[in-house]
Amino acid sequence: MHGSMEKIQILFPEPCMRRLRDLARREDRPVSEIVRRATEAWLDRYPAGDVRDGRLTVPVFHGGAIRISAARMRDSAWLDRTLSGAEGVPEGADDEQS
Repeated sequence: MHGSMEKIQILFPEPCMRRLRDLARREDRPVSEIVRRATEAWLDRYPAGDVRDGRLTVPVFHGGAIRISAARMRDSAWLDRTLSGAEGVPEGADDEQS
Protein backbone atom coordinates (compact mmCIF):
# COMPACT_ATOMS: atom_id res chain seq x y z
CA MET A 1 0.00 0.00 0.00
CA HIS A 2 1.05 3.57 -0.54
CA GLY A 3 2.13 6.00 2.13
CA SER A 4 0.35 9.31 2.40
CA MET A 5 -1.61 10.37 -0.68
CA GLU A 6 -2.51 13.72 -2.15
CA LYS A 7 -5.92 14.40 -3.62
CA ILE A 8 -6.05 15.92 -7.11
CA GLN A 9 -8.71 16.56 -9.73
CA ILE A 10 -8.28 15.24 -13.29
CA LEU A 11 -10.64 15.85 -16.20
CA PHE A 12 -11.10 13.00 -18.69
CA PRO A 13 -13.02 13.00 -21.97
CA GLU A 14 -16.27 11.03 -21.63
CA PRO A 15 -15.15 8.08 -23.84
CA CYS A 16 -12.01 7.66 -21.74
CA MET A 17 -13.96 7.90 -18.49
CA ARG A 18 -16.46 5.32 -19.76
CA ARG A 19 -13.62 2.91 -20.52
CA LEU A 20 -12.07 3.52 -17.10
CA ARG A 21 -15.37 2.81 -15.34
CA ASP A 22 -15.93 -0.33 -17.42
CA LEU A 23 -12.45 -1.58 -16.57
CA ALA A 24 -12.93 -0.75 -12.89
CA ARG A 25 -16.20 -2.71 -12.87
CA ARG A 26 -14.62 -5.73 -14.61
CA GLU A 27 -11.63 -5.78 -12.27
CA ASP A 28 -13.67 -4.89 -9.19
CA ARG A 29 -11.31 -2.02 -8.37
CA PRO A 30 -11.88 1.70 -7.87
CA VAL A 31 -11.11 3.98 -10.82
CA SER A 32 -8.58 5.80 -8.64
CA GLU A 33 -6.54 2.60 -8.22
CA ILE A 34 -6.51 1.98 -11.97
CA VAL A 35 -5.36 5.56 -12.59
CA ARG A 36 -2.64 5.25 -9.92
CA ARG A 37 -1.36 1.97 -11.37
CA ALA A 38 -1.38 3.36 -14.91
CA THR A 39 0.49 6.45 -13.73
CA GLU A 40 3.08 4.35 -11.89
CA ALA A 41 3.59 2.18 -14.99
CA TRP A 42 4.03 5.30 -17.13
CA LEU A 43 6.48 6.88 -14.70
CA ASP A 44 8.50 3.64 -14.49
CA ARG A 45 9.28 4.09 -18.19
CA TYR A 46 11.26 7.24 -17.36
CA PRO A 47 14.10 6.89 -14.87
CA ALA A 48 14.26 9.57 -12.17
CA GLY A 49 16.67 12.38 -12.94
CA ASP A 50 16.21 12.04 -16.70
CA VAL A 51 14.72 15.52 -17.05
CA ARG A 52 16.88 18.54 -17.83
CA ASP A 53 15.59 22.09 -18.01
CA GLY A 54 12.03 20.84 -17.78
CA ARG A 55 12.39 18.57 -20.81
CA LEU A 56 12.64 14.82 -20.95
CA THR A 57 15.93 13.65 -22.44
CA VAL A 58 15.55 11.06 -25.15
CA PRO A 59 18.26 8.44 -25.64
CA VAL A 60 20.11 8.92 -28.91
CA PHE A 61 21.62 6.16 -31.00
CA HIS A 62 24.60 7.01 -33.21
CA GLY A 63 24.84 4.29 -35.85
CA GLY A 64 27.98 5.64 -37.48
CA ALA A 65 28.57 7.24 -40.84
CA ILE A 66 26.39 6.57 -43.87
CA ARG A 67 28.36 4.17 -46.01
CA ILE A 68 26.63 4.79 -49.31
CA SER A 69 26.73 7.78 -51.60
CA ALA A 70 23.68 9.98 -51.92
CA ALA A 71 23.50 9.03 -55.61
CA ARG A 72 23.12 5.32 -54.77
CA MET A 73 20.82 5.77 -51.78
CA ARG A 74 17.60 5.83 -53.85
CA ASP A 75 18.52 2.65 -55.72
CA SER A 76 19.44 0.91 -52.47
CA ALA A 77 16.17 1.94 -50.84
CA TRP A 78 14.25 0.64 -53.85
CA LEU A 79 16.15 -2.65 -53.80
CA ASP A 80 15.56 -3.05 -50.06
CA ARG A 81 11.84 -2.36 -50.51
CA THR A 82 11.59 -4.79 -53.43
CA LEU A 83 13.41 -7.59 -51.60
CA SER A 84 11.32 -7.12 -48.46
CA GLY A 85 8.13 -7.75 -50.43
CA ALA A 86 6.72 -4.26 -49.92
CA GLU A 87 4.07 -3.31 -52.43
CA GLY A 88 4.80 -0.89 -55.29
CA VAL A 89 6.04 2.64 -55.04
CA PRO A 90 3.91 5.75 -55.55
CA GLU A 91 3.28 6.66 -59.18
CA GLY A 92 6.12 8.68 -60.68
CA ALA A 93 8.61 7.66 -57.99
CA ASP A 94 10.74 5.81 -60.54
CA ASP A 95 10.89 8.76 -62.96
CA GLU A 96 14.30 10.38 -63.22
CA GLN A 97 14.30 13.91 -61.87
CA SER A 98 16.70 16.46 -63.20
